[in-house]
Amino acid sequence: MKKDVIIIGAGAAGMMCAIEAGSRGRSVLLLDHANKLAEKIRISGGGRCNFTNRQVKPDNYLSQNPHYCRSALARFSPQDFISLMDKHRIAYHERNHGQLFCDDSAQQIIDMLRQECTSVGVEWRMACNVKKIYKNEYFTVDTDQGTFSADSLVVATGGLSIPQIGATAFGYRIAEQFGIKVTSLRAALVPLTFHPQDLTLFADLSGITIDAAVSCNGATFRENLLLTHRGLSGPAILQVSSYWKHGDILHINLLPDLDAQQWLQEQKNSLIVLTNLLAQYLPKRFIQKWCETITPIKPMNQYSEKELHFIANQLHDWQITPSGTVGYKKAEVTLGGVDTNELSSKTMEAKNVPGLYFIGEVVDVTGHLGGFNFQWAWASGHAAGQFV
Repeated sequence: MKKDVIIIGAGAAGMMCAIEAGSRGRSVLLLDHANKLAEKIRISGGGRCNFTNRQVKPDNYLSQNPHYCRSALARFSPQDFISLMDKHRIAYHERNHGQLFCDDSAQQIIDMLRQECTSVGVEWRMACNVKKIYKNEYFTVDTDQGTFSADSLVVATGGLSIPQIGATAFGYRIAEQFGIKVTSLRAALVPLTFHPQDLTLFADLSGITIDAAVSCNGATFRENLLLTHRGLSGPAILQVSSYWKHGDILHINLLPDLDAQQWLQEQKNSLIVLTNLLAQYLPKRFIQKWCETITPIKPMNQYSEKELHFIANQLHDWQITPSGTVGYKKAEVTLGGVDTNELSSKTMEAKNVPGLYFIGEVVDVTGHLGGFNFQWAWASGHAAGQFV
């Protein structure tokens, strides 16, 4: 079978590319090895899919080439995707920080994308396993459902995150086959784990949340921090995990809205015990354990000026060195990917392999938590779809 375009990967980016290419009259074949369509969309956002963010900007993305994402994001905005949602009468709502979710179910977005693909004549092969890819006059793809060829080949295979729903390194292997560099890969938007000594102290506090500002390597995020039976999670930790590397220290401000030094000084003649005082702002069980790690617990009027200064500094800069991450099984995305220096930012096409395109998570563009990675999938898929 000969097509104009073969897209490998029927996720968010792959379907968006197929829709745009099909709408231009291109004949499109969409291949995916999974039995179920777009599982990552289905499970995202607690089943309601955080499909974009109203506040998308290039600063919300990490890449070794930070300007690469600008062109695609400028040409397909959150409002463009919202218009598609409105066309299909899918209700949605906004949460904190501009995050948009379906009112009902993420399945509505999958159904919408499939309907849009069908309306422009996209053909499907699922579950279809690719055995070999080679290029002569055309790109040829050998699969367990036959051999297909096309002028353009689009790789939309995603990253390594959530292997239990089918994530593999296949897209990176395709890049390497054609001599295209892949940057170093690691789990991102992922919970972090404690070293044994910290686990001993805090493991029984699993489930406690704290409104904190967490910093690492120049990035700071103010959201909830969640203590788990293995370490730290919650939005603030997931966000900062993309900036954290093994051996780095996390700097946690437990009282971001308060001048702890001034507040403690105001209480220095009080008979109130430190833990009871801090419990006005922080969970009591956490404070009990946390204080045990830094200072003897006693009434405020028994602390010296030096001790109060030290406690205040600790409250604003509690330092934890995680042992690692919980890995790709719990990571929302993969940091790193196909080197953007090898791709056109306008078309997503490989500069040295005409007709070969890479879109979505397989590319070295990783968004913050909050709908940014889906917006990159829509935007990069749309960009490639205009040129394949």
